[in-house]
Amino acid sequence: MKKFSLAITAAAMSVSLALTGCTSSTQPSASTSGSSGTSPKASVLRVWAGSTTPITVDFNPFHVDTALYGTYGQIYEPLFFFNQLSSDAPVPMLGESYEYSADGKTVTIKIKPDVKWSDGQPLTADDVVFTMGYGPNKTDKLVSATASDATTVMLKYSSPQFTSASQLLGSTMIVPKHVWSKVTNYMKETNDEPVGSGAYVVKTTSDASYTLTANPDYRDGAPPITDVQYLGLDSNQSGQDMLTTGQIDWTGMFVANPDTVTAGGAISTMNQQQDPTTIITCSDASKGCKGAQTDPAVRQALNVAIDRPAMAEKAWAGLVGEANPAFLLLPRDQQWLTDTNLATSPQAPDAAKAGQILEAAGYTKDDKGFYGRDGKEISLDLFSPDGWTDYNDAAKLISEAAGKAGIKVTARTVSEAEYWTPVTNGDFQLAMYGLTQSVVADPFSNYDQYFSGKSTAKVGDAPTRGQNYSRYSNAAVDAAVEAAGATNDPAVKKAEYAKIQAQIATDLPYIPVVLNASQAFFNTKSFTGWPSEDNLYADPLPYLSVAPAIVLLNLKPVA
Repeated sequence: MKKFSLAITAAAMSVSLALTGCTSSTQPSASTSGSSGTSPKASVLRVWAGSTTPITVDFNPFHVDTALYGTYGQIYEPLFFFNQLSSDAPVPMLGESYEYSADGKTVTIKIKPDVKWSDGQPLTADDVVFTMGYGPNKTDKLVSATASDATTVMLKYSSPQFTSASQLLGSTMIVPKHVWSKVTNYMKETNDEPVGSGAYVVKTTSDASYTLTANPDYRDGAPPITDVQYLGLDSNQSGQDMLTTGQIDWTGMFVANPDTVTAGGAISTMNQQQDPTTIITCSDASKGCKGAQTDPAVRQALNVAIDRPAMAEKAWAGLVGEANPAFLLLPRDQQWLTDTNLATSPQAPDAAKAGQILEAAGYTKDDKGFYGRDGKEISLDLFSPDGWTDYNDAAKLISEAAGKAGIKVTARTVSEAEYWTPVTNGDFQLAMYGLTQSVVADPFSNYDQYFSGKSTAKVGDAPTRGQNYSRYSNAAVDAAVEAAGATNDPAVKKAEYAKIQAQIATDLPYIPVVLNASQAFFNTKSFTGWPSEDNLYADPLPYLSVAPAIVLLNLKPVA
């Protein structure tokens, strides 16, 4: 039996939480100076909510890409928090401990007693049972979910679930049965008055901002940061300007010259290079994808044609790392790298090799120097969200490099609201897209979420499970994902990962570009308790799932 009995460590949850009331809307913000020239006590934290403006109210935890910041962790919680920057045991949230059976097919979970939903109703094991069998959470491997008492849940599966712990226990948001059992179509629900278990509840919403306020019924007492205001802005530059002038306290965005933001001493920064930026392709014609990018040869040619070092310098000011086609976080995941040739994507553009790949696949150049086949020129559309300056600049450089190799790629920008709909529904050819790195030192969740055929859908439909927006499906990969998820033997798992890595590096449904600069900026003058290089208790990026909630519980206003 493999048992995890978890205690909240001082490093992870060191805040002494006292019950406090909600602040008045007229309370001074964090950066407002008093008459003496010193900042008053701050209890309102202002966060950039991304560049989707106007803001559409959506607190549905099943809307993976459109739910507003704060939905995951601050309002809805998983059972445990898995820190992707640490190898420490997961931190209890709603859960207290969990235990796997010897064969990995049964998971017994103890949840904390006397927990309440934000509407005052008790949170019990029945809510966890309901959640695990609801909507996309119910997998075809789940045999049963039962509650033996108010705090004990037993999940039985048809195959071992060792590898799925971080997803099952750390990425599944527990929802109240008394609310969601009445929802007839969970995907169409915007959930503008969410009932959650987290430390915050919704206070106000508008098309320009929304505010979460401390939950007075939170199990550990309301947090010291009484209000978290999320502001919608139109671009990275607007976010940088407001951060520099003291109008925002916490952002996650790309800044080419971070010293210009941190020079005043009020703002600190961290850059954890971890999430791969990719060219996502709608890859499978049988799923309804249209365009030359459905041909693996075209994707392979584009992969060797692009100039990654030029993009790293010109679009990301040298603040990024090298991505790899195995989609591992190196050196963290070095033990799972099965072929050293897959340790990094091509770092020098090779137009000649791109041409060889295309010509071997039957493409020829026209009199304009562009490749085509059967009288039809390759012409690909590449889009990125307007205001995401790093993505926008990278897309232009991709277009230029592809053109030199005889591949026509047109780069354009769209509003962030217009970006997500085609990506989600599959109505696109190429898009700049960022994958979220596995939260543990094991790439299983990446392979399961982004590359498994069970994690996708036909064009026109959004995946109800996973985030395989490339519409990629490969029988060998699917079988290896299943086999890797059913074992706790590292040698067996590595052998299955070898099959996955070899195939996805050839098929390239996601073409790796760089390991993105994951830059967080935060106000250390007005708030204490932020993660640091010496205490990486959570990733400080405010747009992540769950980690921002852990950060907020550790923060205190400077007296």
